[in-house]
Amino acid sequence: MGRIGIIGGSGLYQIEGIKKIKKIAVATPFGKTSGAFVTGVLEGREVVFVPRHNIGHRISPSHINYRANIFAMKKLGVDRIISVAACGSLKEGLKPLDFVVVDQFVDRTNYARDTSFFTDGIVAHIEFAHPVCRELSDALYKTADGLNLPVHNGGTYINMEGPAFSTLAESNLYRSWGMDVIGMTNFAEAKLAREAEMCYATLAAVTDYDCWHSHHESVTIEMIISNLQSNIGNAKKIIGAAIKNLPEERSCSCKDALKYAIITDRKLIPQKTKRDLKLIIGKYI
Repeated sequence: MGRIGIIGGSGLYQIEGIKKIKKIAVATPFGKTSGAFVTGVLEGREVVFVPRHNIGHRISPSHINYRANIFAMKKLGVDRIISVAACGSLKEGLKPLDFVVVDQFVDRTNYARDTSFFTDGIVAHIEFAHPVCRELSDALYKTADGLNLPVHNGGTYINMEGPAFSTLAESNLYRSWGMDVIGMTNFAEAKLAREAEMCYATLAAVTDYDCWHSHHESVTIEMIISNLQSNIGNAKKIIGAAIKNLPEERSCSCKDALKYAIITDRKLIPQKTKRDLKLIIGKYI
């Protein structure tokens, strides 16, 4: 049974109730993580927590070292990751203070971030048609619904480049594409988690209507933080209740994502790459 990872977004820098707390600095082949990781026990389950923007929101979404964060989770024995993310709504029916359990992503960062562990002489093509773990996502949705919280099952998260918010033209374009929510962080995390054979699910906390809504003022950071703080307690309730009821063993396909994905001739993979990625590819190489 692996640990459960929790990645905190804007406004979520700590989780009360974690017992046996230890703060750990984790070294990775990909550089520095967002900060120290907190390990402990929450609702009887071993958890690992990191705020992706660091304490006090010091790292821009465009400059988070996503590879280091996900690799560190793997190194600390995590096999499931719950990501909490502040998002803007692109649909009338997804109101501020609602939750959306995202099931799809569209990337608009133009790969400005490092979104793969498979560089430097090794190639792996993971299946990514369904980019979140259905089992973990279902657990989040059922938990939130059981707590009578406003939650939507499924939705497409468009991952824009930050740190500036959308222009009105961009916001209307994304709406015309049928996107549901907009954020700046979760695509890279989901892709890297799949490569590392970890389950990943997004609990998106809607903070605003982006800038498209004619009857609402344009999005500001003050509005986002105010709305997120109003809902942060509920996000913590969902996480605590959901992890308590997760089965100890995983039965999803996330745990075998690399089984047929690595196509590079094993004899040609550089030794340094093999060493750096041993934690991820060791059972296949």
